[in-house]
Amino acid sequence: MLDMMRKYLLLLLLLVALPALATAPDLNFRDFDGKERHASEFIGNGKWTVVVIWENDCPICNAEIHTMEFFHLDHMDKDAIVLGISIDGWKKRKLAEDFVQRHDLTFTNLLIELDITELLKFGGGMFVGTPTFYIYDPSGEIVARQIGPLPIDALENFITSSTR
Repeated sequence: MLDMMRKYLLLLLLLVALPALATAPDLNFRDFDGKERHASEFIGNGKWTVVVIWENDCPICNAEIHTMEFFHLDHMDKDAIVLGISIDGWKKRKLAEDFVQRHDLTFTNLLIELDITELLKFGGGMFVGTPTFYIYDPSGEIVARQIGPLPIDALENFITSSTR
């Protein structure tokens, strides 16, 4: 049963793979110190990039973010990185920072103001809620989007099958 669910999730991920590839626009973010950062610092630099859009009070984000930490630790020196984007914005940065510390996240996390128009540009499709994952290939092309939890094995299978 669990194996069947994994296959279904992988199929879902593949079905939402974006048919028209698009490069991520170079949107501006802020780190927790207020320094301006750009998507191009993380996307399209020769590794897969998994962008996770989260919010500090999202129950699914709180329950699932550790899976992205495990993925990042397993892949950061090889073929992929994770980039966290909090939609809590600058005014709620302390809550977002607490989220990062509470979950011991080592991957980079940045802040963005909740602006649906900007999120549309960033992810190549309608932003529905958190968590949302955008997957970029090593050249910076967006290749998939997942709304809701993303199991590590489905992510790894997607990357492996896309690399062949």
